[in-house]
Amino acid sequence: MSVSASAITNRQALVAVDLGAESCRVSLLRWTADGPRIELVARFANAPEHRADGLRWNLNRIAQGVDEGLEKCTAIAEEGIASIAVDGWAVDSVRLGADGTVVGDPFCYRDERFASAQQSLHERISAERLRELTGIQIQPLNSIYQLYADRLAGEPQTRWLNLPEYMLYRWGGEVVAERTNATHTGLVGLDGNWHDEIFAAAELDRRFAPKLVGPGTVVGEYRGVVKELCGARLVVPCCHDTASAVAGIASNGTDWAYISSGTWSLIGTVLDAPCNTAEAAAENFTNLGAAGGQALFHKGIAGMWLLRQCMTAWGTDDVAGLIEAASRIASFAPDECIDVEDPNLSLPGAMPDRISAQRKLRGLKPIEEKAVMARLIFDSLAARYAAVLASVERITGKKFRRIHIVGGGSRNELLNRLTAEAAGLEVIRGAVESSTLGNLAVQLASAEGDLSAGSVARWAARLAASMPPGAAV
Repeated sequence: MSVSASAITNRQALVAVDLGAESCRVSLLRWTADGPRIELVARFANAPEHRADGLRWNLNRIAQGVDEGLEKCTAIAEEGIASIAVDGWAVDSVRLGADGTVVGDPFCYRDERFASAQQSLHERISAERLRELTGIQIQPLNSIYQLYADRLAGEPQTRWLNLPEYMLYRWGGEVVAERTNATHTGLVGLDGNWHDEIFAAAELDRRFAPKLVGPGTVVGEYRGVVKELCGARLVVPCCHDTASAVAGIASNGTDWAYISSGTWSLIGTVLDAPCNTAEAAAENFTNLGAAGGQALFHKGIAGMWLLRQCMTAWGTDDVAGLIEAASRIASFAPDECIDVEDPNLSLPGAMPDRISAQRKLRGLKPIEEKAVMARLIFDSLAARYAAVLASVERITGKKFRRIHIVGGGSRNELLNRLTAEAAGLEVIRGAVESSTLGNLAVQLASAEGDLSAGSVARWAARLAASMPPGAAV
């Protein structure tokens, strides 16, 4: 079922909700004489909370912030709102009781218990076998380890939903798992379906797994607290925010790569089918769902997380000032760059000390100056981006001419320049909130009844044309 075509023919508005690990956004698409216009209606900060039993998200706070954004949308869009769709970060799940209510706040993917759950699960099914079955990057944050951690903790099995799909369910939608998001769980086989062998190994009951659906599926009508929205269609876009961000890239052909640059950096390309060769597995590339039934082939590494954690330790929030100061610092030689994939750097807190500890192990001096540390991070990221892209070309047989950079990192002129120089490729800046563009592009493609990759790309190009490069919604 598609979104009602009135979204286009009657010029009704669309709402895109993007849940971020650091901030959440509610955006509104309206039609003007000059074409579609996207407006950021609400943004609020988000962060996990340290509690006695671990690192958890405050689900009520997230839901309340989104509801307030929806109310603002109805006050602006007098023409009515045709549909709402939600994308967000992957892997974290909400447990539902028998009566459909939430059983506790969800754990954050950075909670330390998942590493031990991963180790325990691999005694039952090896990492190599999981990789063979799923084609995805083996990381402790994958949902399978979260769900297995619940089993180890003695929690009763319940229905569960990833966060974007939970928001839609909360408003009256069906219990579903959208495929681009589901591929990040570690429970979906290369054929795009739940895999019985994996469920059995993790002692997970398949009956509690949501029904799998594709991007653009309408899962119900809004019946939440914002009465003016009642009757609006609830749509699953690419619920995985990276899949939405790539769907928001206005490009054609096959000679381009992408970097979704934010808290994490996802570096890769779009393929017609998953690539799970021995070389892809050895280098731990992942194959995740994409719009139009395609596959995202990429590697995820820590991105602006490194700088943000340093800034938290320093007690500053002047990103622009740090970038400017770092641009005046001499480049670091390749053998002085840090290993940005060091698992120790994925943990929160004391990031300058963690980086200095890594350097000390290699016989390098610690760094005291903030601008120098920032330059080290940018040089290290650019060098790793280039190396990963070279691996993507070698494994897939593609030859790239350009890199589309989307997300917050698209505004980092220094990192963009360093990336272009390191990779020897043209860098094209996309939208900061490319996930919002992709979310809306899928809604519009659904409204037309054509959810092919080409249809989504055409809508993404039309939306991107209304925004300057590197612009925020």
